[in-house]
Amino acid sequence: MRSYRTVEPVPESVQAALSTYDPLTTGILHRQGVTDAAAAEAFLNPNYDTDRHDPFLLPDMENAVARILQAISENEHIVIYSDYDCDGIPGAVVLYDFFTDIGFSNFTNYIPHRHFEGFGLNVEAVEKIAADGAKLIITVDCGSGDHAAVAVAKELGVDVIVTDHHEPSKTPLGAYALVNPKAGGSYPFQELCGAGVAFKMVEALIARGGFTLAPGREKWLLDMVGLATVSDMVPLVGENRVFAKYGLMVLRKSRRPGLQHLFRKARLNQRYVTEDDIGFTIGPRINAASRMDTPEDAFHMLADRDESDAGARVAHLEKLNNERKGLVASMTKELKKRINELIELPPVLVMGSPEWRPALAGLAANSLAETYQRPAFIWGRDGHGVIKGSCRSDGQTSVVALMNAVSEIFLEHGGHHMSGGFAVHDDHVFAFPERLNSAYALLGEQAVVNEEIVVDGELTLSAVDEKLCATLAALGPFGMGNPKPLFAFPDVVPKEVSVFGKTKEHLKLLFDVDGRSIEAIAFFSTPESFTALPEVGKQVRLIGHVEESYFMGRRQIRLRVVDIL
Repeated sequence: MRSYRTVEPVPESVQAALSTYDPLTTGILHRQGVTDAAAAEAFLNPNYDTDRHDPFLLPDMENAVARILQAISENEHIVIYSDYDCDGIPGAVVLYDFFTDIGFSNFTNYIPHRHFEGFGLNVEAVEKIAADGAKLIITVDCGSGDHAAVAVAKELGVDVIVTDHHEPSKTPLGAYALVNPKAGGSYPFQELCGAGVAFKMVEALIARGGFTLAPGREKWLLDMVGLATVSDMVPLVGENRVFAKYGLMVLRKSRRPGLQHLFRKARLNQRYVTEDDIGFTIGPRINAASRMDTPEDAFHMLADRDESDAGARVAHLEKLNNERKGLVASMTKELKKRINELIELPPVLVMGSPEWRPALAGLAANSLAETYQRPAFIWGRDGHGVIKGSCRSDGQTSVVALMNAVSEIFLEHGGHHMSGGFAVHDDHVFAFPERLNSAYALLGEQAVVNEEIVVDGELTLSAVDEKLCATLAALGPFGMGNPKPLFAFPDVVPKEVSVFGKTKEHLKLLFDVDGRSIEAIAFFSTPESFTALPEVGKQVRLIGHVEESYFMGRRQIRLRVVDIL
């Protein structure tokens, strides 16, 4: 069950140590484990030069750098093999830009097809790469567990350098080098994303390579590192906080024609791009390429330096993103039609079609879980004929607990309480709905997640102003590991409750505050989406975030609704 509590008071000793900061900043810093002035300064003002770690502390970095420099000096063909998501693709651009900047051209980028090849370094791709004459593969954001593909590469005379951040296998990989902060225990910060690891490799190559690059040239790559760090949901603390903060700074100044076209298309002011814009605008368009077509479309949108080519890439990605929305809407419509034909609605919704792409299943599952307030498991069939899907919780039930209870029906499954992924044995697909619903009944309270949400404090609407926004900006960027501050606004009375958007899919509340109006919005929500129904003139307790919007060039301070009580 969802419940709210106000964060514990800051101890007097911490208040004294952080006495130069306002109470809100002190509270957020304490929530982050910051208890003294030096740590507070490091958190609020991360230093690019001093708050990063030596790249050679990463395992196998010396070997990796030596092998890449050898390949460059001997003009061997190198293949950059990256994952197809919003971490792997920007990471691939990091290496693409580096090789281009140093004048090395004997390389290609390879991104596996999500539907037909799936995640990771695969044997068929390695065989093709070897046949094309490559002598070195550098992975980005994948490869740590791909023993078979690495073994085949070795047999075919191709060295593999894995750069990755996923949990490595306990079995030795056998790669020429495994550069992964989670391997070996030598790196002080284990939570880098894949593009972050690729950037550390670029730092190391510059340190050893003697290239004629302008000092600090690599900092222009931080737009890709920041984009990936925010998108991949790694904790925005430690070195990731440096990459996110400086990455956003570079993103706001990025000269990439593709990004500039994308910002214009999405009506975003590049100077004010935020982590929310990455999550809701940039990331989905990059991911649309692999969900719908070929991931290379997103890669070239970011990497191309030609203005007209980049514009065409953005237009194509926009088309793919709209097609994705259309397909998900069609899937959801079909699912709701099936649900309406049921005599009785089961506690767990389990549905699918062999005609659907598994890459779209999670988006449809999310819609059903929200609409029907129960867990949803939606599946399709991938390019290898495997039944795969995604699941979403209703906010109260652990989908992982449900899957663990009937693990024998899955080829693989995983995730966390609120969402997950799975692949099902063909023999079990028809029994799948019944088995999950039986597990739900048997588990009872054991499947319930008691979600307690911490509120950072109470505010009046009159406190929502420029000063508050400046305070919050200093505490950002927000994301995993540094959640956006959440506030309770007690005893507020909306003067207007309305819906907006092409299909009236978003909610807006309007409040009168000291002669001005403040908007509170909730995307993809209706008045019925919350604990209490908001009504004009009716006093409520609003739970939400404070944010700045620059949509269509209009700056606005507003609230983002989380719940209404």
